[in-house]
This record gives sequence, structure tokens and C-alpha cells, in this order.
Amino acid sequence: QLQLVESGGGLVQPGGSLRISCAASGSTLNYYAIGWFRQAPGKEREEVSCISSSGAVTKYTDSVKGRFTIARDNAKNTVSLQMNSLKPEDTAVYYCAADRQWWYDSSRCQGLSYDYWGQGTQVTVSS
Repeated sequence: QLQLVESGGGLVQPGGSLRISCAASGSTLNYYAIGWFRQAPGKEREEVSCISSSGAVTKYTDSVKGRFTIARDNAKNTVSLQMNSLKPEDTAVYYCAADRQWWYDSSRCQGLSYDYWGQGTQVTVSS
């Protein structure tokens, strides 16, 4: 059974950078597409990024394009989200989630059904 744990959240000033990480146990993350989601108080959960199991395909929501970068580190069995030029509106709890992908379907970041979720890590952007 795949288990996910997020880490790296914290308090950062506007314009600053932060990298959060999703670490897996119980399975190999390269079997899974990984999505990063965030949820701010009073707002709906939003998918901000995805990386396919192969790493070949990534996507970003418009509000973070050019600022956030998702990447896999297969040796560490992790997926990171590098967040640059952070804005107060990026403040949220960030979650990673995983969707199993088979070898013949390893380059998708759409139509996913995420079965595994981490507990989240708080990112606060404030002066």
C-alpha cells in the first residue's frame, strides 16, 4: 500500500522560494502519476501541478505557470514542487496525491483518479 508524506512547508516572504516534497513508502513512485493540490481556508481544493509516472508530461494551473516546477527524483522515491516568486495567494495546505499508471499509460496528466493522499504541509506566504 502506497503511503505519502509531504514535507518542506513553512513561512516565507512574498517573492521568496520554497520547495516541498512528497515522499513515498510501500511502493515505487515511478509507478504513479503525482499531483500537487492546495486548499486555502474557504476555498475549493485546486490541482496546481501534475507529473506523469514516466516524468514525460507535466502540467500546471495557470496561476503558477512560470513560478512552480514539479520534478521527480526516482532515486529518492520523491516528487518535489519548487515554488518561486511566491505570492500571498499561494498560502494554502499543499497535498500530494498519486494515481497508479501502467507502463503503457505512463504519460498522462489528465483524467486521473487519485487514490492515495498525503496529510498535507502548510505553506504560508506573508510579510
